[in-house]
Amino acid sequence: MDRATELELLEELAGLREAQSFYLDDAVTTSPVARYTCPDRFTREMQALFRSMPAVAAHSRELAGPDAFLTRDHAGLPLLLTRDSDGGAHAFLNVCRHRGTRLVGAARGCRRRFTCPYHAWTYDNRGALTGLTHGAAGFPGVDRAELGLQRLGCTEAHGWIWIAPGTGAAPEIDGFLGGLAGDFAWFGADGLRIVHEERREWAANWKILYEGGLESYHFRIAHKDTIGPFFQDNLSSYRMFGRHIRSILPRARLDAEMALREESRSLRRATNLVYSVFPSSQLLVQEDHIVWIQALPLAPDLTSVRLATLAPADTDLADPETVRHWRKNHDITVRTLSEDFAIGESIQSGLLSGANTKLHFGRFEGALDRFNRIVEQELARAS
Repeated sequence: MDRATELELLEELAGLREAQSFYLDDAVTTSPVARYTCPDRFTREMQALFRSMPAVAAHSRELAGPDAFLTRDHAGLPLLLTRDSDGGAHAFLNVCRHRGTRLVGAARGCRRRFTCPYHAWTYDNRGALTGLTHGAAGFPGVDRAELGLQRLGCTEAHGWIWIAPGTGAAPEIDGFLGGLAGDFAWFGADGLRIVHEERREWAANWKILYEGGLESYHFRIAHKDTIGPFFQDNLSSYRMFGRHIRSILPRARLDAEMALREESRSLRRATNLVYSVFPSSQLLVQEDHIVWIQALPLAPDLTSVRLATLAPADTDLADPETVRHWRKNHDITVRTLSEDFAIGESIQSGLLSGANTKLHFGRFEGALDRFNRIVEQELARAS
């Protein structure tokens, strides 16, 4: 994000605040309840969105150093992420090509080779099959080059490792971001590292949880005992970048920020920014850190959520005061987002009651409608 855009966004929000107005779309819209409950639709979303489109799989510093590896699950796919001795990142299905067992059981570590626990077929961290137990006798004529690990597209960009589950080709991330590449450089995730994280499953459709980060209408009510008092009441704006959304939620200190000389004003100090990177990640960008919210669907009414707090890479975690600071920040985030996700569970159970056939989005909830239209467009394109 360039400086002119930063100042323009601050002026826009301050103007709405002064006019005691909202950032409004043209009309009230609706969303059919079946979007959040239909099993057949869920299956289509998994294939068209989560198993086909580029997605953030890890932060680069989670795979730090030559021969590091990580294992993850992504939309039902077991992943093995590796870094070779030259520093290149790779992504594979964590599945042995012999009889299909999971190849690596450890969550992370440092290895050049991986040996299957079933029959000891061995692969290097570039995916090549390097060892085949009793191969000459049992598998004469087998072409080892055809039995390397199943490769997924993988690109390292802007401090993140991105995968393309539906292809072995490396995704072109700046194009995928639809104009947000400059923003990614601006908030500098490559200079951060994860200091705290946790995972939890929530009994709600993934879109309900995603929608909670796209509006501030609920802040003063749902978060009245946590962050609500620190934000403007129902004041936010958003912009579309292809499939992705940048939402800006001004803090209570917006007026004080605008009282500063123009050259001293800071968008990150005066607001929280939420980058909704379609379909699975939201990045909550604050003044000095980022929270990565990754929502991966498990069922129409069940979603696995990972919350990770990223602090400056030079953070001294040997200092007790620093440790307490980041622990407190992370705990506040978890408590606040848990309020949202608990409401999401309540919404999911309410949808099954038959009270509504559709949900209503107000004119200041326009980003929710735009998000759902993107989902519909991707499903239509896939079919």
